[in-house]
Amino acid sequence: MFIPSVHNEPDREVLLQFIKENPLGILITGIDSSQQDFLQCTHVPFVLDQPEDSKPPCLRAHIAKQNPQVKAMLEAVDNKPPGVLQPDQDVLVLFNGKHDHYVTPKYYTETKPDTGKVVPTWNYSAVQAYGKLSLYYDSRTPEAGQFLAKQLHDLSEHTERSVMGYTGGDRPQPWKVSDAPERYIELMQRNIVGIEIEIRTLQGKFKMSQEMRPGDRDGVVKGFAKLGGDTGAAISALVQERGELHDRKKQEKV
Repeated sequence: MFIPSVHNEPDREVLLQFIKENPLGILITGIDSSQQDFLQCTHVPFVLDQPEDSKPPCLRAHIAKQNPQVKAMLEAVDNKPPGVLQPDQDVLVLFNGKHDHYVTPKYYTETKPDTGKVVPTWNYSAVQAYGKLSLYYDSRTPEAGQFLAKQLHDLSEHTERSVMGYTGGDRPQPWKVSDAPERYIELMQRNIVGIEIEIRTLQGKFKMSQEMRPGDRDGVVKGFAKLGGDTGAAISALVQERGELHDRKKQEKV
């Protein structure tokens, strides 16, 4: 991902929080395979683990055994000892922000009337994580069985509470894995694999018009506010926030 300095977000905690708020990632691999395509991707929700010690954060997820991406991974580690499998290749996971939108040059109320030297663009935010993947393939082994049980529990807890807002009390109670028949869950686990990714590199990009002149940014803020809806309101607020952050950093350098 091309990340100009003006769009770069270097704060690791900001990037990890972004992942928590946007858990649906795109797992991307490039693996030589005799039967599967070299490039594979899978959309999958992730759980983020942040150890309190000095260990790096990790991403956890699970995907279907019949997924061609899994088949390519298994081929890459063929003839290796059973247990937790680790393909040699690093993987990439891409997380996109909830809101993105086309930006019309008509929003640039300072430069367009002045010179007309403006073009359309697209505002968006994204975080990408590079790391080493571990594959928990056989749910009948202790390592994989424990990993998958924890993964299913933690993911349902996160999504039921944080995404759906099912926290109990005045809100509905969250769905729990134990609500389903034990035998049914056991059969489901046999048809999925667990994946764990130790994050080695995190990069973030918030492209929210912060490179524009103040009058143009103000026009974008007002334009999206007028556009309305959840996306319009969210983009308007992000452009305002990122613009102010950009100005503060610029002043600090001076």
